[in-house]
Amino acid sequence: MTVTNTRDLTGLDWPSAIVGRDHVVAEKVWKALGTVQDPELDEPITDLKFVTTVEIDRGEQGAEVSIRLRLPTYFCAPNFAYLMVADAYDAVAALPEVARTSVRLEDHFASDEINSGVAARAGFTGSFPTEAIGELEELRQTFQRKAYLASLDRMTKRLAADGVEFDAYTSLRIGDLPSGLETDSLMRRRSDVGLPLTEMSLVMIEHDGEAMSAERLPKRLRFAKSVRVSIEGNGIFCRGLLETRYGDDESPGTQSGIGAFGGADLGMPTLRRES
Repeated sequence: MTVTNTRDLTGLDWPSAIVGRDHVVAEKVWKALGTVQDPELDEPITDLKFVTTVEIDRGEQGAEVSIRLRLPTYFCAPNFAYLMVADAYDAVAALPEVARTSVRLEDHFASDEINSGVAARAGFTGSFPTEAIGELEELRQTFQRKAYLASLDRMTKRLAADGVEFDAYTSLRIGDLPSGLETDSLMRRRSDVGLPLTEMSLVMIEHDGEAMSAERLPKRLRFAKSVRVSIEGNGIFCRGLLETRYGDDESPGTQSGIGAFGGADLGMPTLRRES
């Protein structure tokens, strides 16, 4: 079975070729891919249309899944690209129904190194043995912290809309938060950076768990807003790059990119590439 219209997998209109147990496997594969984020934009690669093709065949030991990815530009930062390809592989390979997983990045200057490195489970340094200067966990954590701040800003917007006084923010507990997307998003980002999730846990805390004091809170929330605006602006820019590059607004799964496009401005390159 080949699923080429992955957009249908997010709704009720499934391709007619997906039936029976294949239907179930396809849905699980698509949901697994939906957990993979562009590291800078903090959006799923499925929503960003980075997934162009999902092929699912039945083997003797289970499903054999082949996935093809694309990015907004040929020169998207290889560290970001590697993270997405490797995370997609890990997410799908972890499914008990899947016996074999293949993920291929196309139309990228480092696709050969990334694809072969991920397939061999070689890590980033193993994929670029003469160029990489370290693995990518620090990079991942940096963007998880940014995503946490952006989600905190979205939560403050919701609180303000609900009429919560600013002076009450420092004493708010998770159990006080309204139900909805903002709270769900904040909880996921808190989990990513290792913050407590109990109902009695303070809401306004730094990524290292330090409480934001009343004096410090305005400055920190202004910074959180700037992070959110930057992330969302990058997303708009990269959606435009992808649409301009491929010119297929109706194709499966876009919209990202600086997450895959930038990196030099972070001040912490993890790959040296000679010009």
